[in-house]
Amino acid sequence: MPKFIYKIRESSGEEVSGEQEGADRFVVATELRGEGKTVISVEEVKSGFSFDMEAINVMLSHVKTQELIVFSHNLSTMMRAGISLSRGLVILERQTKNASFKVTLKTLAEEISRGSTLSAGMAKFPKVFSPVFVSMVRAGEESGGLSDALLVLGDQLEKSYLLKKKIKGAMMYPSIVVTTLLVIGVLMFMFVVPTLAVTFKELNTELPASTKAIIWISDFLTNHLILGIFAVLGVGASFVVILRTKGGHRAFETVLFRLPIVGELVRQSNAAMTTRTMSSLLSSGVDMVEAISITKDVLQNSYYKDLMALASDHIQKGIPLSSVFSGTNIYPILVGDMIEVGEETGKLSEMLLNVAHFYEAEVDDATKNMSTIIEPLLMVFIGASVGFFAVSMISPMYSVMSNI
Repeated sequence: MPKFIYKIRESSGEEVSGEQEGADRFVVATELRGEGKTVISVEEVKSGFSFDMEAINVMLSHVKTQELIVFSHNLSTMMRAGISLSRGLVILERQTKNASFKVTLKTLAEEISRGSTLSAGMAKFPKVFSPVFVSMVRAGEESGGLSDALLVLGDQLEKSYLLKKKIKGAMMYPSIVVTTLLVIGVLMFMFVVPTLAVTFKELNTELPASTKAIIWISDFLTNHLILGIFAVLGVGASFVVILRTKGGHRAFETVLFRLPIVGELVRQSNAAMTTRTMSSLLSSGVDMVEAISITKDVLQNSYYKDLMALASDHIQKGIPLSSVFSGTNIYPILVGDMIEVGEETGKLSEMLLNVAHFYEAEVDDATKNMSTIIEPLLMVFIGASVGFFAVSMISPMYSVMSNI
């Protein structure tokens, strides 16, 4: 039977360490609690050399948004049912299959056993719990409504996750079609065009400029495939590097705003994300300045980050929040109007939530319509590409046949 080193707190407040055998560490912890001890930690004693697969799983795994959604909802439900916070964390630790999240929950349970708060423990895992998550939990602890804050947090995470999933889903179909077209094009350049090029050379006929361009690309890919691959990778890497610079990223965002369909989708999705995040924070008791600061960190677009920084300055000067949103074109007009109504009625968080619901529905419709619009555009693009290739390669053959 394996041995475990435990650390407990006596009724006097003194921390004591010891060693005990058991089937697993949960059994040992249960036995110690049965003796009236406060369990701080229980660790299995490793004997000799062993291949620590658990440590490798912890390094390779990461916590997904879906797992945080389930965690928030389940912990909230347990606390509503009267289960203590530390016990709820232990139960969730046993349930999760994610090695990294298991270690995180174990550490949180230990922090609670030492008398720390849940938000303080979460703050030590910035890669798992975002600033929004930590702030809403802290606000829930201060107001005495932690279970309610966790429930709202789970709903907010779920809505944001579904919103991003819908946008990515709308881009999936055109990405697959374009990638497939490029692969087929490369294969034709390497295996079909060389055969036709030999025929044209034997016939010694004058070729159009488009045909010469296709044959040149074919020769390059056939004779310098590795160089071509590195060239494509180099262009892709350069594009990524440029995008990561402040100026390049800003230019890319400017282009997105000016695209006919995508620009409106960017405005609506950011409006939904901004209003939902601020509504969740304000309803949890976070003050306005901190809520704006956290929302700024959540948003990815630099235009929206700049606007939230401006909003923070206005709020600290006593200027209404609605004046910032009404005086910009990166948010729909409705956002500024609804914030103004919320400020006048004293129901800002409710108004923000209503705006979030509205624009989440708009994004849902826009992504569905985007698929409908993109499909015929892709067909036109594919038809034009195939037509250009066919005309370029077949027209010289017709020219030769007409001269015979």
